[in-house]
Amino acid sequence: MDYLSAAGQFFRVGGSGNVQGVAQCVQDLDLSECQDCLSEAIGRLKSECGSAASGDMFLGKCYARYSERGVSSKSGSNDEIEKTLAILIGLIAGVAVLIVFLSIFSKLLESGK
Repeated sequence: MDYLSAAGQFFRVGGSGNVQGVAQCVQDLDLSECQDCLSEAIGRLKSECGSAASGDMFLGKCYARYSERGVSSKSGSNDEIEKTLAILIGLIAGVAVLIVFLSIFSKLLESGK
């Protein structure tokens, strides 16, 4: 893991044979925490992606990715549509909660007068 901290960067790209990989940690982790996070991410990649041609694992403080050379990690536009839809649903739910909160807050202010 020493190679991750070279030049103060917690980022590494490498490959072996037909497989290439990327590992990255946020810079507020020390080397040990980065190593632990990446170990968990790689373990989850192995268990959840199995023999897939590519895989990505985002954890709170690190990221690991692998792919066969020539294979993009994007499996098609459906993944992008699903991600966009999830973001939109989250934003709409957040706005709805904010509106309800402001409505209740304004009623409390009115009843206090």
